[in-house]
Amino acid sequence: MIPLSQANKLLDIGYSLITVDDKKVPNYPWKAYQSEKITKEQLEKQYKTLNTAYLGYVTGFNDLEVIDIDLKIFSSLKEQKDFWDEYLSFLKDNIDEFDKKFVIYKTMKQGYHIVYRCKTIQGNTKIAKLEGYKEALIESRGTGGYCILYENKISELSYHEVKEIDERDREILWSISRTYDFKDVQIIDEPKKSEYKPINESEISPWQEYNDKHTALDVISDEFTIVRQNDKQYIIKRHGASSPHSGYIYKSNGCMYLFSTGTQYPNEKLLSPFAIYSYKNHNGDFTKAASDLYQLGYGTRKVPKVEFKQREIIPLISRVQFPIEIFPIDVQKYIIESSTTLGLSVDYMGCAFLWMLSLVVGNSIKIEVKPGWVESPTLWIAVVGKPGIGKTPSINQMIFPLREKNIQEQKEFQRQYAKWIEYDKIPTKEKAEHEEIKQPKSKQFIVGDITLEALVDLHEDNPNALGVFKDELAGWFKDMNKYRAGSDLEFWLSSWSGTSISLNRKTAKSSFVDKPFIPVLGGIQPSVFEEFTNGNNKENGFVDRILISYPELFVNKYNDDYMMPDIITWYRSYILRFKSTIDTECFNINEFGEITPIIAKFDNKAQQEWKRIHDKITDIQNSDSENEYMKSMLPKQKSYIPRFALLLNTINEDTTTLISKQSIIHAEKLSEYFVNMAKLVKQDVRERLDLVKVSQAGFTPFEKFKAMYKSNPEINRTTASELLEVSRQTVMNWIKKLEETNN
Repeated sequence: MIPLSQANKLLDIGYSLITVDDKKVPNYPWKAYQSEKITKEQLEKQYKTLNTAYLGYVTGFNDLEVIDIDLKIFSSLKEQKDFWDEYLSFLKDNIDEFDKKFVIYKTMKQGYHIVYRCKTIQGNTKIAKLEGYKEALIESRGTGGYCILYENKISELSYHEVKEIDERDREILWSISRTYDFKDVQIIDEPKKSEYKPINESEISPWQEYNDKHTALDVISDEFTIVRQNDKQYIIKRHGASSPHSGYIYKSNGCMYLFSTGTQYPNEKLLSPFAIYSYKNHNGDFTKAASDLYQLGYGTRKVPKVEFKQREIIPLISRVQFPIEIFPIDVQKYIIESSTTLGLSVDYMGCAFLWMLSLVVGNSIKIEVKPGWVESPTLWIAVVGKPGIGKTPSINQMIFPLREKNIQEQKEFQRQYAKWIEYDKIPTKEKAEHEEIKQPKSKQFIVGDITLEALVDLHEDNPNALGVFKDELAGWFKDMNKYRAGSDLEFWLSSWSGTSISLNRKTAKSSFVDKPFIPVLGGIQPSVFEEFTNGNNKENGFVDRILISYPELFVNKYNDDYMMPDIITWYRSYILRFKSTIDTECFNINEFGEITPIIAKFDNKAQQEWKRIHDKITDIQNSDSENEYMKSMLPKQKSYIPRFALLLNTINEDTTTLISKQSIIHAEKLSEYFVNMAKLVKQDVRERLDLVKVSQAGFTPFEKFKAMYKSNPEINRTTASELLEVSRQTVMNWIKKLEETNN
């Protein structure tokens, strides 16, 4: 307890004092001393009383106010010291000549009192409370309060030198103190009225996904600046504000809490990134904001009902047609609608949809054919056709929802990467005043022309699947001719089998993908494709892994029929919803950060069908009537059919763990389609080679054609016109001439 002589000096300079017991409770009625000072005689009498343990001073009297920091709530001395050092530093950084304005004493139980006078003060107030604690971390003692006089001074000034500060310095002191207050406030984001209503827990709303992918800093970076940060918060200041800070952003949830009233955002409310977005862009209308974000691709897609016109596939080709009956009925209708109104290829669209299923499912689900035999549903598909026949438009008609999503992910990565580059340039000492930004990972999941090194790096960041879509596969095929140890061919054969792949590079980091999943889709011209159907690519099994679609198509004339916009909207939502379902319900990551796939198996009936199909293929392999060229691709169908069954099961059935009989039968149809297409390609190649040999007997184009026609009157008119470099009409005229002359 301080000496009585010092207490009397405090009375002389304007303090109102009291005496308290060892429990820090006034031992005499003291309310009168809140408005009138005790006399020195009264003080001396109380001072000498046995139950007096301390002297105290009345706050609120003579404009005296105290900030009381109670550090005993922290569990360790280090936490106490770290907090106090940070808090004091924050005050000194924002209050000019802080040490010459405030008196600071250390309490007996690891706390501090900051003492000052000000014309504006208030009653006792709890300023800041930490999460999980009932006791306040920072309180004020003002009108109606009192504090103990301590002897451990840590400031330049003492109790005898308390200064009067201006209201601005007091506001800064209080404002900084409030930054440590935990606000246990419910975040309310859900719009009162919204067209989007999640059906089950696995779905995600637009605002939920926006909150998952953004922090408040992403939305308000053009309006606020980070002035400081601690373990739990970023302290932010509105541009142009006079106060040291306007509020803070929690690191744990990315939400913003503002004290300032000078903004378009509500103050003293916990605002999520979505709420901030709503106030910033839609004047606080959550429903409009949710609709806006939904249009930008956020949230699980709500699949609207759509009415399709009654249409049938118009047979345009004499070859076998892609069995679209393997797909859900509405997908079939969409394909037919696209074919009828836009003149697109049913075959190409069916292949594109199949590739898309492969890309979405990825490593998340595998099929166990039998113990020790597990297949990943990787597909390589080549759509073969002449230039201008509509390969790319047909493919895009089916995969555009994923391409749009892919572009969205690329833009988000570029935005985050630009932020990280700027953050990385900041000197280490200054980074404490900025949002901590980690180097982002690209979520791009579809690529076109890309080096193997870049492909593997990107696959490391996207372990479920990385799809390759090329308008022209010619370059991809040509790379396979460069066979050598560690070549492209070796890489791609490993990826098709799901065997781990790695690239050891001299000038960059080595890359490794444990479970590669890289489905490939693209177009190629018949003449280019012919070059790769024989030789090394046939012998090493590369061509046998490629599923071929080679329909005989013609360019369609313009028609006045058109596809209704709501059908496009339906399809986009349908695909994105399917992807969202796979991502949320099937994509599992273990404690080591690795994908733990769901393992699907055939049910009993499907198992019996699989045995039948497997043995049927085996019989063909052993048959003397099947040519050796086709026999080499049949073993790959034994891998592809379970893969097809898995993919078709995910889109048609409610379960992902049991493959139904219907799925394996559909897979068989699909395999038969691709096998027949491979035969047609080989047949066309042989016919073309035969025509080339026969045509060498003539000198003029007509003489060459005459030799062709004699060898085969059913000659393919288009092939002949291409080989002779004349029009189909010229060929037709020559045929007419030869028929008339019987020559």
